Amino acid sequence: MDIGTLIGIVILVLIVLIFFLSGIKVFREWERAPYLVLGRFRGFKGPGIVYIVPIISKVPFIISTRLQTQAFKTEQTLTKDNVPVNVDAVMYFQPVDLEKVVLKVEDYNVATTLAAQTTLREVIGGITLDELLAEREKIGTIARNIIDQKTEAWGIKVTSVEIRDVLIPTALQEAMSRQAAAERERRARVTLALAEYEAASKMIDAAKLYEASKYGLELRWMNILYELGLQGKGTLMLIPTNLMSAGPGTIGPYGVIGLREVAEMGEKKEEKKDQTNK
Repeated sequence: MDIGTLIGIVILVLIVLIFFLSGIKVFREWERAPYLVLGRFRGFKGPGIVYIVPIISKVPFIISTRLQTQAFKTEQTLTKDNVPVNVDAVMYFQPVDLEKVVLKVEDYNVATTLAAQTTLREVIGGITLDELLAEREKIGTIARNIIDQKTEAWGIKVTSVEIRDVLIPTALQEAMSRQAAAERERRARVTLALAEYEAASKMIDAAKLYEASKYGLELRWMNILYELGLQGKGTLMLIPTNLMSAGPGTIGPYGVIGLREVAEMGEKKEEKKDQTNK
């Protein structure tokens, strides 16, 4: 046997060896591989090291048994009150019946995502914009139930659908902002009016207490003087004209002279002057 023939045999052996070794596959713990022999489904391979006979056997794709996340968006959709919105959502699903995943649907990822998009559009078309903005969790639950019914025939279990964002036209956003500002202004005015009403009620009650007690107003005035003295800035003193005096022509209690007493004292001084001149 010459060297050329020997080299050819070695090369042929290497090619055959590589051909048969190419059937060795390693699948991770959460991966399952559908196994086809001459085009017929024979079950699943994995996890770990498996051998796929070349040419006559084939693995069309690998299925992950873990929970999978799929983000999707709906095209511009009209709500029940004719408001165009774009909704950004995320869906969580998991293959549970692997045989159905292989035999009942061409591509379970694409099919599940398209089913989620069309279902969410249907749900949005049956609700108003206010409901969409305020009840996202409820809408996500409704969409999940409908999608799960559709994907059950494919062996897919949809565990959750969550709405991440709702995009509305800029003009509508500005209108909603003005509406919110007007609502806050209305609440502020109502709160102020209630405060004024309560303050007026308390003032009326206080006036009735002052009217019932002849010393109440004087005590209140003394308290005001004390507060002004603590500040140490006031140079003017306002004295109520209806404070009770000790008697005609005398200084009122606590050194207070009402205007009536001052007038009476002035009249008496004029009378004394007239008598003196006579």
